[in-house]
Amino acid sequence: MNEEQFNMELRKFLKKVGITSQREIEQAVRKAWDAGKIKSGVQIDASMQLRIPAVGLDTTIDGTLRVD
Repeated sequence: MNEEQFNMELRKFLKKVGITSQREIEQAVRKAWDAGKIKSGVQIDASMQLRIPAVGLDTTIDGTLRVD
């Protein structure tokens, strides 16, 4: 395996995931805020599932987002 090439591909994928995830979360939170579903000072539980079936990877990443 060409480690350098794989590392570059992985970084491109993670950049795409990061940018897309941030945009989607921001839009959803803004929509919920505008609809009055959330208020300042709340914490929102978040989770993301990462799957790569070809290598048997299936993991969930949990976290909390504070909205001020």
